[in-house]
Amino acid sequence: MSNLQHEFFMRSALEQARIAESLGEVPIGAVIVRDSQVIATGYNRRIIDSDPTAHAEIIAIRSAAQAVGDWRLSGCTLYVTLEPCPMCAGAIVLARIDRLVYGASDPKAGAVETLYQICSDERLNHRVEIVSGILANECAQLISKFFQRQREMGKK
Repeated sequence: MSNLQHEFFMRSALEQARIAESLGEVPIGAVIVRDSQVIATGYNRRIIDSDPTAHAEIIAIRSAAQAVGDWRLSGCTLYVTLEPCPMCAGAIVLARIDRLVYGASDPKAGAVETLYQICSDERLNHRVEIVSGILANECAQLISKFFQRQREMGKK
């Protein structure tokens, strides 16, 4: 896939992130693509669902598995605005997703390339192709501005 295609689908993930933001959630969005078609979307829902596992990637993976009728998501690419955490990276491996494309790196919880390399760990039974940095500035700014506003609201 070309960078233009990656950017197109990352913009869809950014739309999902903006939905999360409008609901007071951390603005992280995800889409899953198979055969150049979006088959699932997700955004952070931890607060709404009172569920610590309701990350954008997990929501999208569950939706994609339902859409295809199989827990194996071979042939799929997951686009997410922020580098996945350990839980999400593990779910990506378990779902047998072929490719992960993410926007911004996560220096505090990134488990794909930054702190850990779960998706490419040769000790696991599946490895994921990784493409990073797609619309990274836009993805990072969305999250940074969200937390800046949160801090400002806390000071009032």
